[in-house]
Amino acid sequence: MAWDVFDESEYERRLSRTQERLLEEDLDAIVVSDPANMNYLAGYDGWSFYVHQAVIVTPERDEPVWVGRDMDAGGARATTWLSDASIRSYSDDHVHSPYDLHPMDYVAGVLEELEVATGRIGLEMDASYFTAKSYTRLQGNLPDAAFVDTTLLINWVRVKKSAAELEYMREAARISEQAMQAGIDAIGEGVPEYEAARAIYDALLGGTEDYGGDYPAIVPLMPSGDHTGTPHLTWTDRPFEDGDPVIIELSGCRHRYHSPLARTTFVGDPPDELERTADIVVEGIEAALDRVEPGVTCEAVEEAWRETIAQYGLEKEDRIGYSMGLGYPPDWGEHTASIRPGDETVLEEDMTFHMIPGIWTDEIGMEISETFRITGSGAETLADFPRKLFTS
Repeated sequence: MAWDVFDESEYERRLSRTQERLLEEDLDAIVVSDPANMNYLAGYDGWSFYVHQAVIVTPERDEPVWVGRDMDAGGARATTWLSDASIRSYSDDHVHSPYDLHPMDYVAGVLEELEVATGRIGLEMDASYFTAKSYTRLQGNLPDAAFVDTTLLINWVRVKKSAAELEYMREAARISEQAMQAGIDAIGEGVPEYEAARAIYDALLGGTEDYGGDYPAIVPLMPSGDHTGTPHLTWTDRPFEDGDPVIIELSGCRHRYHSPLARTTFVGDPPDELERTADIVVEGIEAALDRVEPGVTCEAVEEAWRETIAQYGLEKEDRIGYSMGLGYPPDWGEHTASIRPGDETVLEEDMTFHMIPGIWTDEIGMEISETFRITGSGAETLADFPRKLFTS
């Protein structure tokens, strides 16, 4: 194995917990297609998720099985903890095939070899890279199988982080700090937005003196001017102008582990309304973080935020945070627990969340966020960056 990202014992623990969940759900196998879940179970790390690939786990087998394109099998040997017998690859004529071949035809054959073709097989039905065609091809090839939607089964296994995972997230936080400062420093009147994005990317990939950075699962988000009420815009050729608010949301990434961070800056002298909003957001974040401890629910943390901003006549309908960590495009979120009303997920030590309680209106946008870990007694924020409205 070319990379020693984690000890093999860590992968064995992950596999064991997954197999326990399969037995609880009476599953004979699970076909994992989310790249983050594939990485979590097998260690596979390659930009090959634009073609179909999978990791298959059964309750008894002592290794997962990686299935991917033939040209990517070498990448599986380089990055996973698996033996050669657990690395299977399909020929290139399955890719955009003129012969009515599909990668899931090959996956179906592997499932037959594993003797689960007539069993209950879990599928990540709502994963970003598992298509409707994938499902119909599996159904056609394995008519006697019972397919079960297990979209979030592995995601919930991932929700509590190991000491090694947390260390990579802390390293990602150091990169986030540097990238945020680089972005704020680059923004100024007359500077094109893409120049700020370039400075951020340079810092994200340049990392620290001790280690470099990976590509993040989400590009830096940077709505500015009249568009700060729309949180998911990126950058353009437009020069920043005096009087522009600018939101920056980004994440350092270390071995695919993230630590997102958001801040807002202003070109010139910020208006009083924006400064007041920033103060309210900071107060609300701190109230929510103070509520965090094991045994508290996600909705109770959100309630602390909501009660704080309500004192100032503000309300926010969106969730204010979500479980996250390991990720590939298009998302670093785990799609499990959310900090929102109605989410009764009980916080446990070593869960990690990105709390981003932005205020977005038709006139104004303000984001200040923190990534935090639940400790035995409260919240550990991973980044050390001032919580305030910046000026550029």
